[in-house]
Parts: sequence; structure tokens; C-alpha cells
Amino acid sequence: MPADDQQATPSLGEVARQWGRIGVIGFGGPPAHIALLRELCVQRRRWLTADQFERAIAATNILPGPSSTQLAIYCAWRLRGTKGALIGGLGFIVPGLVLIIALAVLFISGSPPSWVRGAGAGAGAAVAAVAVSAGLGVASPIWRRTHGSRRPRILFYALAGGIGAATAGPWLVLVLLGAGAIELAWEGAARVDASVHAWPLLAAVVAPGGTGALVWTALKVGALSFGGGFVIIPLMQSDAVSTYHWMTHAQFLNAVALGQVTPGPVVQTVAVVGYAAAGVPGALLAALAAFAPSFSFILLGAARFERLLANARVSAFLTGAAPAAAGAIIGSAIPLAGALSHTWQYAVLAAAAVALLALQRGVVVTLLSAGAIGAAAGLLGAPLSS
Repeated sequence: MPADDQQATPSLGEVARQWGRIGVIGFGGPPAHIALLRELCVQRRRWLTADQFERAIAATNILPGPSSTQLAIYCAWRLRGTKGALIGGLGFIVPGLVLIIALAVLFISGSPPSWVRGAGAGAGAAVAAVAVSAGLGVASPIWRRTHGSRRPRILFYALAGGIGAATAGPWLVLVLLGAGAIELAWEGAARVDASVHAWPLLAAVVAPGGTGALVWTALKVGALSFGGGFVIIPLMQSDAVSTYHWMTHAQFLNAVALGQVTPGPVVQTVAVVGYAAAGVPGALLAALAAFAPSFSFILLGAARFERLLANARVSAFLTGAAPAAAGAIIGSAIPLAGALSHTWQYAVLAAAAVALLALQRGVVVTLLSAGAIGAAAGLLGAPLSS
């Protein structure tokens, strides 16, 4: 239940203001979000102790879905219960969601000027390098904490995830779940919980086109993105571009880039897909479906997080699913790079790879720089995809 041993308890209005502030300035993805939440809750206001905050990070990291979103919701829940979780979570999500829908209107609908299209093409060209960087960021700590006989299995799960992202399309979710199930069986769990069986059965249902397909695509993003927000890319790409034809490859690359350069969680990229499918109502519906699991996990399970952290079956399942997700993020770079249409975009991709992987530049700065290059290319008459 909400902590009662802190120096003060914020009002619901204070939760709305402070979590909304983080939602506005939270550029840079989960590392930036965690730092901002720590600075607010532990260092500046002392609403939570350092130990409580670290345990909150551990608890939300073992859940599927966007971990920094769940951390924001969980911290607000610790302070003000269910109302705090709802207000804090919405404050964290809504500012970036409004901005990304506005940008989706600019980049996807109508006939934007050549410099705008060029900016999207330039930023989109860098996305494959961002995927590799993000995947390595997820994979590195997994590899460091894995020792001995487990390492070959971890490599196998990561390779399976990478191949799945490059080839399996909408069935990637089964690869992620299968890796978790194999590790669960390998570790000799007493039984596989019925809920573990339920996900593959649900994943095997191919939703028809229209609203049902959009909800299912968004739900996969919010409920099955083991390993962080960037795994949404391989989960969404096949549905959005190849299966339901809501958007072109170029528009999907723009959507991913927009999700990276706007504040708040990367998962709100799904709103751009929703906009392409069904306008503003589709964007809002997709966002609702994608973020509903995060609120549900916290509101229904936060009081049991301590037991969840110690559950051997949960730990074993995620030991398999997490490296598969990391491999999937890296593997998604293959179809993302393959979606590029023009030689100048490959040059931008190469420069972004050097900036991110060799020079260790930030994602937001790299994408904005790629967008600026693309805008200049558009003004100079470089070829642009529709």
C-alpha cells in the first residue's frame, strides 16, 4: 500500500503537476524517465526512500510492457493509491501523446512540403541504427548477469528473437513466448501456469481487419513488449505495413522516429499507427489499448510485487523472454534498413550508426540531426518516397 513513512504525501494536484512536468520534459527514453522520477521522488521531495525506488525499478522491470511508464504509475500508486496511479500515469503519457498525434497529422495526412517529407525520411533512415543501439543496450546487462551453462541458451534465445523479427512478422510474439516457455521448462518449474498457455492461444487468433486488428496490434505492444519499449517495432511493423496496409514503409519509419524524438514513453508510437489506420479516433483507441495493460499490471498487482520478485517461475520465464526480445530489437534493423528507398538515406543510416555505436551520441540528438539532413536534402531536390 502507499508508503506512510515519508516526510510528506503529495496531493493529487501535486501528482498531476509533477508527473505532467516529467511527461513534457521526458525526452531520451527510459534512462531519462528513471532519472527524472528518482530526482523528484527520492532526492528533491523525499516521498520515497532510495531502497523503495530501487525495488520499484526491479518490480516493473520484470513485467512486460513499457517499464518506465509502469515505474511512473507505480511511484504515483505508492504515494496516492489508485487515484494517484491514474492521475500520475495520465500526466506522464498525455503530453507526448498529444504531440505525437499532432506530428502524425503533419507527416502522414495531406501533402506536406518537401522539407517536412525530407525530415521524416532522414530521421526514418536512422531508425535501423537506433534499433541496434537499443537492442545492445537491453542485451548487455542480460549477458553480464548470466554465467556458466546458461549463456549458450541465452544466445539461442537472442538469435531466435533476431531471426523472428527479421522473418516471422506478426508471429514474432510466439517466438518471445516460446523462449520464455523453454526456459521455464529447462529450469524445472513444477508446472507451467495456465496463464502462460493462454498467451500463445490468444496470439494464434488472427484478428480481422478494422478496429479489432488495431486493438490487437496495440495490445501486443502494451502487453508483450518484453525487454523495453523498442521491441514494439518488430511487433508492429508487419501488421501496420504488410498485413493491414495502414501505412507505407516510409511512414512507419517516420512513426518510429517520431516516437523517439517526442517526450514520454516510446510506446506511444502506436498512436501514429492508429492514426494511419483510422484517424484521430484510431490514434486514441490504439493508445488506450497499448497503455491499458500497464495500468492494469500496477492497479491489480502492485501490492503483490514483492512476492512476484521472488517467484521462480516468473523469473525463469523472463530469463528466456528477455534475451529473445533483445535479439528481436536488433533483428528488426534488417527490415527497417530494407525499407529505405534512396541512396542518400543509406548514407544517413551509416552516419547514424557511427554516431550511436562508435561515438556514443544520444538517440534524440542523432535523430534530430538525421532529420535536419533530410530536410536539407528535400530542399535540394533529393528523391523522396511517398
